[in-house]
Amino acid sequence: MAPKEPLVISNKDEMRKWSRAMRCQGKVIGLVPTMGYLHEGHLTLVREAHKHANVIAVSIYVNPGQFSPNEDLSTYPSDFDGDIRKLMSVPGGVDVVFHPHNLYDYGNDKRNSNVAIESDKTVSCVDQGGFGHETWVRVENLQKGLCGNSRPIFFRGVATIVTKLFNIVEPDVAVFGKKDYQQWRIIQRMVRDLDFSIKIVGSEITREDDGLAMSSRNVRLSMKDRQNALSINKSLLKAKSAAADGQVHSEKLRNLVIQCITEAGGQIDYVEIVDQENLEKVEFINGPVVLCVAAWFGKVRLIDNMEINLKMDVRK
Repeated sequence: MAPKEPLVISNKDEMRKWSRAMRCQGKVIGLVPTMGYLHEGHLTLVREAHKHANVIAVSIYVNPGQFSPNEDLSTYPSDFDGDIRKLMSVPGGVDVVFHPHNLYDYGNDKRNSNVAIESDKTVSCVDQGGFGHETWVRVENLQKGLCGNSRPIFFRGVATIVTKLFNIVEPDVAVFGKKDYQQWRIIQRMVRDLDFSIKIVGSEITREDDGLAMSSRNVRLSMKDRQNALSINKSLLKAKSAAADGQVHSEKLRNLVIQCITEAGGQIDYVEIVDQENLEKVEFINGPVVLCVAAWFGKVRLIDNMEINLKMDVRK
């Protein structure tokens, strides 16, 4: 059977029309939101979506609303033709690719659409022309901590663009990778709180053969930094093993991870052990937690995590 070539749609109204036509046919619509430059991790999300839906939509859109002024949106990698070929390689393929030009452009009002948020020094990089975009979605508590500390506008940008995609594509199911653990939980909470009739599926982390979590950023690692970055997964496995052996003091497990990564030349952004649901820090592990890491290798910031599910109540 020849690979299925997806329909490519760039217009919001056409995207809604397609989705509503599918729903009229009784189809269950699955959505996989991406920013393109796809890798095997994204394709795993598509395969997961096939388990939950009859027709699959993949969005490819680099969202300017989640980039701060010190993050260069223009350097984000892109290979749209390559993305289409990769999507066609997945068994069952995808039915539609939503590839809009600009989801923050509403007309010909030339007012600057930059919007100050956390303070007058923190400004969104959304400056796309059109009517000034000034409506943002925040998940107030879950967006704090972890990546929210060093990327203060990131999650309101993510929550806003996902809300927009949900309103345009109108899926029944949406699949997100659990590598971006905080993002996955934020979307879950947003869907619950705003009563979206959408099932949010978290897909397990896809790793390279050597254990490195797949990421579009990996291509920017030098050979040396890529090798050193293996310390992230190794440290997570060591910490999980130590927890299974009875070490449930979070600070000791954190120090184990920090030492492993820094000895490999990494610069720590954060290492935290948090509750899987509310993402609050825990002093001792006595329930389901997730060990989250963000670290720099060279000029590349990598994130990873590992769930730890211990059924115990131990104090050490």
